[in-house]
Amino acid sequence: MEDKPCCAEAAARLIKHLVIDGIPIGLARLDEIMSEVRASRLPGDAEIAEALLKNVKIYNYVPSSASSEYKRALLEEYHRRGGQ
Repeated sequence: MEDKPCCAEAAARLIKHLVIDGIPIGLARLDEIMSEVRASRLPGDAEIAEALLKNVKIYNYVPSSASSEYKRALLEEYHRRGGQ
């Protein structure tokens, strides 16, 4: 992943929106996370979803009560983007 953004405008470009449980949520570094997980070539959806959530949690707050909804939405987005 790239280093810290130079300014607020550059940081804002790193936020991508994903609808989770019917609510649009801004997630930092989603593009990079998707690429990293894709490069890992994990064997199945359960492993992919777990890796996506783990990496999203590094840069974003994820309420523990919403973990399963995040996994589902992240995995759907992963496949939508042409993941394995």
